[in-house]
Amino acid sequence: MASSDMDMDLILTLDALLRDQNITHAAARLGISQPAMSARLARLRALFGEPLFVPSPHGRGVLPTPRAEALRPQVATVLQGISAMLVPTTFDAQNSNRTFVIALHENPALMLGAELQNYIGAAAPGIRLRFALPELQLLPVQMENGDVDIYVGVNAGAHDAWVRRKLFDDEYATAQRKDHPRGTGTMVMESYCALSHLVVSSEGDPFEGFVDQHLAGMGHQRKVVMSTQSYAMAPAIVAGTDLICTLPKRMLQRFTQTLDIFPPPLALQPIVIGMYWHPKNSQDPAHSWLREQLLRAAGRQV
Repeated sequence: MASSDMDMDLILTLDALLRDQNITHAAARLGISQPAMSARLARLRALFGEPLFVPSPHGRGVLPTPRAEALRPQVATVLQGISAMLVPTTFDAQNSNRTFVIALHENPALMLGAELQNYIGAAAPGIRLRFALPELQLLPVQMENGDVDIYVGVNAGAHDAWVRRKLFDDEYATAQRKDHPRGTGTMVMESYCALSHLVVSSEGDPFEGFVDQHLAGMGHQRKVVMSTQSYAMAPAIVAGTDLICTLPKRMLQRFTQTLDIFPPPLALQPIVIGMYWHPKNSQDPAHSWLREQLLRAAGRQV
């Protein structure tokens, strides 16, 4: 007998006959007709090369042969294993010691990091978080093999196959230090271009960004005198100098004790920060739990 000849229908048939020791009752248990049950029993007899069940001498039902009785614990083990496979997996966050890896740049990390840790620390003290700067070329493979659980950022860095959910909207604002010589009036294009700027740039020309491209399209040019790769560093530098910067507003609003914030004198594209994950993780309880914490940290409904 080849193992491939023994299908699930025959295992269930054998179990029902061992339980009921009656072909009619076993057929009813499985929701099939008596002829269908007899056909399955014939297949079992052919596979095992012996009767397995014989008519009862009392004229009611059938009795298992010693071979059939020997199969009883094996059949039970198989069915228990299948039942265990069908039990939905769960995630016990409170007792988990899992490490989650989130790939994100500084801006969303600053917006979400503290809130996310507070939520997770309260609900799951054993869980650890790792924030990693995204390597966009490697992210598809990292997400597929599980090295990165979630990417948080703008759509431009995401793979088309990933699942997305928005975390928050943002817009750009311009900041200067308190008591700046310019005063606190509306930021107009002439003064915007004349003032000295700090830019945050991690790739390409460190002294030119998308704002400069927008300005060039309008026939203007600003004066960039300092560049940094760090969003976190920029507000501190601006607060201690006469430089101005144009950065995401939600981040700048965290530094209003030392900075004045204004709308920039040009229309810039809104920012949409989302979380992205590989579709294979959509139904994973642990991954779903992490996404819920990110939504809470972003102030969105779960």
